[in-house]
Formats: sequence, structure tokens, C-alpha cells
Amino acid sequence: MYSRTVLEHFTNPRNVGAIENADGFARLKSSLHDDLIDLYIKVEDGHIADIAFRTFGCVAAIASSSMTTELAKGMSLEEAEQITEDQVVEALDGLPENKIKCSVLAPEALRQAVADYWEKHPEEK
Repeated sequence: MYSRTVLEHFTNPRNVGAIENADGFARLKSSLHDDLIDLYIKVEDGHIADIAFRTFGCVAAIASSSMTTELAKGMSLEEAEQITEDQVVEALDGLPENKIKCSVLAPEALRQAVADYWEKHPEEK
């Protein structure tokens, strides 16, 4: 049902936790299930220097959160805002169709965390 990549990111998720004094933060809950993600970013010179998440949810929610943080780390804020659910699913070597809309929350949470950063630092935009 799940690819090796999904299972690897589920059993050994990257960038789990919280960032104290994060530059950007978002909390997003699935409208379809109980999946919930908190996503934190630390920004240096317009790039994501550090990123962390805490996700309550299924295998797909945790794996996609982990993969999103891996993709975004080091990217400029503008690049990170462009990460799509499809890119995350592709990087995970696929997900069951019924898991994509309800569980791939991290790219939207990332966009919201970047928006939170811009709101706090409008002079840098």
C-alpha cells in the first residue's frame, strides 16, 4: 500500500519537533480527518535555515510532513512557497489516492508559515 520512501519517512521522520522563537509558524487541521500539523521555520538571508514539524495523523500525514521539510530546507522563501502537494507525493514515490487530499497538509502549512514570516517582516519582502 505504501512505498518504501513513505514507510522510511513515517518510521524515521526528519525535522520533528518545534523551533523556539520561530520566524514563521502555522497550524493546519485537515477538514476531512483529524490530521493536524504545526510547522515552524527559521529564516536566514531569505532562506529556510531550519524547519520543524509536529504532526498528529496517519502514515501519509507524517511521511508527507517529513518530506516537505526535507524539500524546503535551504530553499528561498519564494521557492518554498511553490512546493506543491504533487511534488511531495512524487518525492514519496506515491501515496494512495484517498490519502492525498486529507493527509498532505505540509505544503499548505509551509505556505502559511512563510506568510506568517512576511507578516512579521514586511520590510524584507
